[in-house]
Amino acid sequence: MVNKSTGSARRRHSSVLAGQPTIHTRRRRRTRMMAPDNSDGVASCACKGIRRCLICEQFKGKGHSEESGPKVVHHFLYNPETRVAICKDAKAASFPFPGVFLWENFISEEEEKALISTMDQDVWNQSQSGRRKQDFGPKVNFKKRKVRVGGFSGLPALSQKLVLRMLQEPSLAGFQPVEQCNLDYHPQRGSAIDPHLDDSWLWGERLVTINMLSDTTLTMSLEQGAPELGLAEEVRVAVRLPRRSLIVLYGEARHRWKHAIHREDVHERRVCSTYRELSAEFLPGGQQAELGAQLLNIALSFQGTPI
Repeated sequence: MVNKSTGSARRRHSSVLAGQPTIHTRRRRRTRMMAPDNSDGVASCACKGIRRCLICEQFKGKGHSEESGPKVVHHFLYNPETRVAICKDAKAASFPFPGVFLWENFISEEEEKALISTMDQDVWNQSQSGRRKQDFGPKVNFKKRKVRVGGFSGLPALSQKLVLRMLQEPSLAGFQPVEQCNLDYHPQRGSAIDPHLDDSWLWGERLVTINMLSDTTLTMSLEQGAPELGLAEEVRVAVRLPRRSLIVLYGEARHRWKHAIHREDVHERRVCSTYRELSAEFLPGGQQAELGAQLLNIALSFQGTPI
C-alpha cells in the first residue's frame, strides 16, 4: 500500500523483530507527595496518588512497594506493512492487529520546528507522571459526564492545515477534531503515561496523534491476556512511532487495548499533539447534538489559546 506524505510518497514503517515472553514484577506503590514546584519545567511535578516521576522520587523517595510474585508478559512487535503483531515465541503465534494506522513523515522538519516554537511560547502546565501539557478543548467532568465551553476558544491556528492534511487519508474521512492536547515528555523528569483507555462517552472513534522531536514506542496491552490467542497472561504489542509521524487508533486498538508510553521509551524530549473527535451522542441525531455543534464551531475556528 502506498502512503501519502508531505512532498513525497508516504511509506509504512516496517519491522520484523519480535520478543520473547519476559518476567516482570508486580509492584504496588503508595501515594507520594508532590515535589517542589519550579518554573524550568524539569525540576517540578504534579504527581498524585500512585502516579510517579523521577522528580518526586528524587525529592520524596520512591515510597514503599510490595512484591506480589512474578508476572509473565508476552511481547509482540507491530509491523505496519502487514498490520501483524509478530512474536518469535513458539507458544505464541503472530496475529493480525487491526485498528492502527501509521503515517510516516506526516509533517516536515520545518513544520515541526514551527509547531514546537509556537508551543514553547505558551505556558506548559505541570501534569502527572512527569508530563507537561497544553489543553485546547471544552471543560469536562468525565465522572459526572458534564461538559461546558469554559474558556475554550478553538484549536490553535497552526493545526488548521494539519487537519486538512489528515482528511487526505481515507481512514480519517470526515474527521473533525473538537479537542487538542499537547503533551511534553522529558527523560530528566521520567515522563510517562500509564496504560489507559481514552473516554468514549465524549470522544469518538478515532484518536489521532502527531509524534514530534524524537522516536518513541507506543505500548498496547491486554493485562487480562488474550484467550482467543491462547495467551492467559498479559499481552503487549510495541508500536514504534518515528519522529514526525502520525498514528491513528480505532476499533479494538481504541476500545479494547490500553495504550501507554513507558518511561524507558522516552530517550529525548518528546512532544505529541493528540486530536479527538466527538462521539455519536454529540453529533447530529444525538442527545447533545446542539452542544456538539457549538463545540465544533469553536474548535474549527482555529483561533485557540491554551486553557
